[in-house]
Amino acid sequence: MESSKRVMKTFPPNPSSPKKARLPTPPLPREPDDRFAGKPVPADESKARWPTRYGADSSVNQVLQAKSHYTQAVVDGCMFNLYDYAHVMAEEGKPDYIAKIVELFETINGELYFSAQWFYRAADTVIKEQSKFIDEKRVFYSGVRDDNPLGSIVSKIKIVQLPANVDLAEKQKLILSSDFYCDMAYSVPHFSFTTLNATNAPESSKADSDASSISDACSNSALEDADVDEKSEMTLLDLYSGCGAMSTGLSLGAAISDVKLVTRWAVDLNSDACKSLKLNHPETEVRNEKADDFLSLLKEWEKLCKEFQLVDSDVEDSDFEENNLGCDENKDNDDESSVSPGEYEVEKLLSICYGDPNEIQKTGLYFEVRWKGYGPGDDTWEPIEGLSNCKDKIKDFVTSGFKLKVLPLPGKVDFICGGPPCQGMSGFNRFRNITEPLSDPKNHQLEVFMDIVEFLKPRFVLMENVVDIFKLAGGVLGCYAVARLVSMDYQSRVGILAAGSYGVPQCRMRVFLWGARRTEVLPQYPLPTHEFVGKGVVTVEYKEILLGFEKDQSCSLEKSILLSDALSELPEVTNFEKRDERPYDSAPRTEFQKYIRTRRPVFLSLNGENSALQKDMLYDHIPYLLNKDDYERVCRIPKRKGANYRDLPGVRVGPNNKAELDPSIERPTVSSGKPLVPDYALSFVRGTSTKPFGRLWWDEFVHTVVTRAEPHNQCILHPGQDRVLSIRENARLQGFPDWYKLCGGVKESFSLLVSDIGCLHEYGRYIQVGNAVAFPVSIALGQMLAKASQGVPSKEPVTEIAVKFPYCLELLSTKRF
Repeated sequence: MESSKRVMKTFPPNPSSPKKARLPTPPLPREPDDRFAGKPVPADESKARWPTRYGADSSVNQVLQAKSHYTQAVVDGCMFNLYDYAHVMAEEGKPDYIAKIVELFETINGELYFSAQWFYRAADTVIKEQSKFIDEKRVFYSGVRDDNPLGSIVSKIKIVQLPANVDLAEKQKLILSSDFYCDMAYSVPHFSFTTLNATNAPESSKADSDASSISDACSNSALEDADVDEKSEMTLLDLYSGCGAMSTGLSLGAAISDVKLVTRWAVDLNSDACKSLKLNHPETEVRNEKADDFLSLLKEWEKLCKEFQLVDSDVEDSDFEENNLGCDENKDNDDESSVSPGEYEVEKLLSICYGDPNEIQKTGLYFEVRWKGYGPGDDTWEPIEGLSNCKDKIKDFVTSGFKLKVLPLPGKVDFICGGPPCQGMSGFNRFRNITEPLSDPKNHQLEVFMDIVEFLKPRFVLMENVVDIFKLAGGVLGCYAVARLVSMDYQSRVGILAAGSYGVPQCRMRVFLWGARRTEVLPQYPLPTHEFVGKGVVTVEYKEILLGFEKDQSCSLEKSILLSDALSELPEVTNFEKRDERPYDSAPRTEFQKYIRTRRPVFLSLNGENSALQKDMLYDHIPYLLNKDDYERVCRIPKRKGANYRDLPGVRVGPNNKAELDPSIERPTVSSGKPLVPDYALSFVRGTSTKPFGRLWWDEFVHTVVTRAEPHNQCILHPGQDRVLSIRENARLQGFPDWYKLCGGVKESFSLLVSDIGCLHEYGRYIQVGNAVAFPVSIALGQMLAKASQGVPSKEPVTEIAVKFPYCLELLSTKRF
């Protein structure tokens, strides 16, 4: 086609905003050979197939009116048929657009038009600049269609549509035979990438028989995967697990729909968080290590399983014990007789890890060894290279571990969830790299999370993170996460959920990214269940992914939960409280309190040494111990709404709402001689903040549950007591059931090397609670996962949940599998 014909055309809308109503593109000057071919479609058939083209009044919806429709056209000497694929003119310097011709018609004014069904390139979607992860030949079907001058068609192209269950060899063959291939649809709401099926495949016709066959293949495959007992077990790997709040909530939500979701494995770097998770989930294999090392371990574990012919074996579990566990008895005796003086003999291998457990700067694969004739106090970590004479012991260990599923293998995990830390993007990080966040080491764990997903290939994925991954630097981290999932052939969608919208008194907003294999149903997001007008900023571009945005407010909502609803009946404690558990002392005063105190669900019941957690006791109702100076300051903060450090003597509020010292009086001090009003309070946010030593009030909610309980720059004082909120009070603001007990200190210190500089950080149960996903949110998401895993089809990205928080806790307390 001549370049003189190239003009800007109507093109697919920005994927970050809905398509706006507009007039059609003005027609191009007609080329002499641009024409429709063949006879027009009979008038009765045209009116039946395209009724809006033959309406009496087209001004309201701005639909071009047609004189006649056709099934063929000639453009620049090339014949195009209805439902052919074509390149369509774009702006100068841009690649041509990709479309399907779904209508050919002549207007009542004699102009020649075609209607285009558009396809997105990866760069046209939320993936944006991260399209480098996506094959250039891969395009995504859209539901967007519009009218364009016939002359804007450039050339005919071939697009092949791939079934969800196509094998690799056939896929490559189909791709090589075409200009582009399409295996997913993309839609703007929640930036959804979904498998092509009957609800989003191109318009049906004889030329579209391939689309319907794809729909059937996808549906059958999904049903086959879901053709299991409703109550069969789904396995879950919780990465960056913390104390286990997200995975526990997901399991509770799934149980509501009769899906038994079991946290089989969990990984976290913090030892106290791992202890909390193990205390509440003794059946879980909890690993206290870096996720990077865990990924390396998984790769080494797969190699060992292959070496000992355990992977892809047809041998039943019962045969492993007979054939492998008991076959080396004579060899062990031979080994014992050959031990040289001064050598130690391996009695058995206890555990396995990848890293540097001996802290000798030698990273690798290690086994924990119990030495013959020695006790547990003499166990050591030995590199695999040093156990070259113990292959039988290694085989026994690996075979037993394979049978017990101590580590996940590729394709053997149903679900991976996790919140990879992106401290480089957190709003609490004043030194974040907002121009190139992907190069910031603090954001590396996002890449590790996706690498683990790529290696294990689970059925479903759920990633949680801070909203800033879609706010800063053009949302590059969020775009990267979506791109990685789509590049691995996962369906994907994004949602921002506010905790307060699901039944707790806090404003925290978090991003949740769903992923699902193309043969699965992609989980939806839960519509809000409670009224909530919270604080939080989302750029206009990403309003589409915010749950509770105006378009979603069609469901019936419960009243907002406030601090009094959650905390008013808890027993009074002082700044100096030390009891880890105590009686409640009073009955619940609200429905929230009644249900949050419900006993542990039967299907999560504990045995043995943990069985004491079944009793009705209040755990973790201990506040952060303020030092003497801070305690004196807190005692002088009035017990009224809005009180803060500005109410202390010696402070006045000047112009522009800036706090400053009152020069008319001598600066007051505490008993140590230090200022009653510290300089850091006066200088925080240049003196404009009211947060330092701020007192909460009963009819309020908190902005977010924080990990540090010091009141220096936060409003966290109890409404009626001279202390900060306790661990349990913070836990309630996150929706933790009272039966979920935590491990670790209230105020502990540990040394963390950052760029070879030793830094002291406060750590304890507050951090575990502050880092957790709010239980009402994870429970609601668990209900969504259960529906998808059961193969329940969904047309919309959002839906109402079956049972709201906190009422679901009573239902779950008697749930059995």
